[in-house]
Parts: sequence; structure tokens; C-alpha cells
Amino acid sequence: MPLNVEKISSNRAFGGEFNKYKFNSPVLGGTTTQFNVFIPAQASEKLSPVLYYFAGLTCNEDTGAWKGGFIRDAAEEGIALVFPDTSPRGAGVEGEDESWDFGSAAGFYINATNSKWSKQYNMYDHIVKELPEAIKELGIALDLSRSSLMGHSMGGHGALSIYLKNLDKFRSASAFSAIFNPSNPECQWGRKAFSGYLNGGQEEGKSSDATELIRTVKGQKVAILADYGDADKFYQEKQLLPENFVAAAKEAGFDESQVQVRSRPGYDHSYYFISTFAPAHIKFHAQHLREY
Repeated sequence: MPLNVEKISSNRAFGGEFNKYKFNSPVLGGTTTQFNVFIPAQASEKLSPVLYYFAGLTCNEDTGAWKGGFIRDAAEEGIALVFPDTSPRGAGVEGEDESWDFGSAAGFYINATNSKWSKQYNMYDHIVKELPEAIKELGIALDLSRSSLMGHSMGGHGALSIYLKNLDKFRSASAFSAIFNPSNPECQWGRKAFSGYLNGGQEEGKSSDATELIRTVKGQKVAILADYGDADKFYQEKQLLPENFVAAAKEAGFDESQVQVRSRPGYDHSYYFISTFAPAHIKFHAQHLREY
């Protein structure tokens, strides 16, 4: 069944096009979802690889596009950027708008199994299955067989966990200030999300936790880059837990040529931090996306 994707707006940017689209999403319970696509100028001559950016709590499909500083560098590398929303919108689930870190703008890039949320809150299937079909429907010259993932905070969790569950679909993953270990009892954000969305709570959440997942891909080829700031208050409050991810990666036999996690002195959780290191992340993905 066609998704009947509709273009809402189009802007010229760095020689390419920045377009906003919407469609009614069956995966998200029939709610209307929006996403942005930057199409580099090179797409007029050859298929462009695709880099998805997942934003964090309280954000939407515009946040990374407006604040991240990704478009200039992606344009230079000939990479298309896709910016999905962070949750269903207007689902009508009781309590979805009561707090900033759960419900609307906080879909956590997982499929809910709690019946209260499971009709609409299926961001994992939206990202992995539905959104690529929506992009294909547009007829844009993009090569979805060369795709990578990038995200911030909750979106960093999404990028890493979705990548590690789909190594056959994505070339690389990177993250800024990721929630590396959300099923860990110390991580309040993870406790709240998993206990709300999942019938099995934290235990079920391990199947969507990058620190747990890195152990399951031992011996496989991975390409992961992550940065976080040591002045990030959420890092200091044990919400991010990068050290747990690093330890798990080492236990699984991965070295820095495959999994690189960098502490950035003095940087915080903001888009000032993200935009500082955005060029390095785009170059990292470009290395993997160029390969046919």
C-alpha cells in the first residue's frame, strides 16, 4: 500500500534541496508524521548514500537540521540526510504530554509492548521499515543500500541500538552524548521509558540497549564513533554511562579501530557541543558510505 507521502516545503541549501514531507503512518497508529530530507547536488548525477539523524528528548525533525551544522559537510561529501521525528504526534494516549522525558517527543526509538502504547509508539519499526519505504516512494536518487545512523542523547541511544540490531542494513553509527546503557538501574531516563513502554520493563529493555547489544555482535565488523562532554550534567548524573559501553565493547574484543568513544573536556549536552564535532562525524560516515 502506498504511503501517499506529501511534500510540505522545499528550500535551497548548499547547492542541494532541503525538503519537508508528511504522511499518515500505519506503523504509528495512523498518526501524521513529518520528516526532512537534504538532497545534495550530486544526487542529480549519481545515487547519494543516506545518513539518518535521530534527535533527542523534547526535539523533533527540525532540531538537528536547524542546530546541528550537518548540512554543509554532508553537501561536500555528497551525502543525503534524513531527519525523522522523535515520537508519534497527537496519538491521544492518556499521559503522553505530561512529562518532557516520556510520551510525546520521547519515543526512545523502540517498539512499545505495553498495550497502552503499542498501537502508536513503534518508532523502531517506523525507522527501520516504514521510513525507507516512504523515501523510496519519493523517487529521489538516493542509495538506501548505503545507509548509516547518527543521533544525540536519546537519539544516540537510537542510532547505536538500531545499528547493532541491523548490521546488515547500516554501514556505521555515531552518537553525541548517547544514553549508552538505558537498561542500567542507574539510568533514570531508561527506567522511565522502559517501565512505561515495555511489559518487561528494564529486563526487556536490554534488547534495545547498546551496552548489552555490543556483546551480541562479537566477532562481527562494526564501525562506531561516539563523543560526549565531561561537563555534561546528564553525564555527571549517570544518565549516559559511556564507561559501561566502553567496557562491554572491550570485553567483546572490539578495539578503537571499530568502536571509538571520546570524552571531550569542558563540553556539555548542547548543540554547541554537537556542532563543534559534527564535521568529524560526517567525515567518519563518509568513509564507510563511499564503499560499494
